[in-house]
Amino acid sequence: MTGMEWTATLLGIACVALAGRRSVWTFPTGIASVVLLGIVVFRERLYSDALLQVFFVAANLYGWLHWSRASAATGTVAVERLDWRARLAWGGGITVSALLWGMAMHHWTDASYPWWDAGIAAASVAAQLLMARRKLENWALWIAVDIASVPLYLAKGLFLFAALYLVYLLLAVIGLVAWWRTAAVAGDGADRGGAAVAAA
Repeated sequence: MTGMEWTATLLGIACVALAGRRSVWTFPTGIASVVLLGIVVFRERLYSDALLQVFFVAANLYGWLHWSRASAATGTVAVERLDWRARLAWGGGITVSALLWGMAMHHWTDASYPWWDAGIAAASVAAQLLMARRKLENWALWIAVDIASVPLYLAKGLFLFAALYLVYLLLAVIGLVAWWRTAAVAGDGADRGGAAVAAA
């Protein structure tokens, strides 16, 4: 395992742990991690994954700004939920995007596992955007991404990254529980006249 892989791994773990605690520091930590990860996966010809890391840099910058503004306005990073229509729309968008991107990678590149890689990439894009917007459902998507990523990295011989995604899976479950509790408390507060948990 290279020093770059180890560094990306440790930064990635820190990033997810900070996200679970709703700390704005998750974003600069995430940027450093995904830059290193992008270099590694590009060398392994996982092109969807490599392009995904470029997106993550931009999405982390967006999330950093969004969370900072929310924290400045309310003193905390509030958790919000999607309504069922939004969940269907996001699910449909992920499916269509994965099919189109997988087709492109299959026909026009020498990508390894183009469909599998594209599905993970599409779900990851959605999860990152939902996290940036403080939506509870981001964690459910991250759990699915983590479960799908472990066997892909094992197939490519990237054993450290496979282990990393097992850690990510555990942290995503913890993050989901923590955010769910926060959303539930906010919802109870709304019933008593406090701040409501918004739906998009």
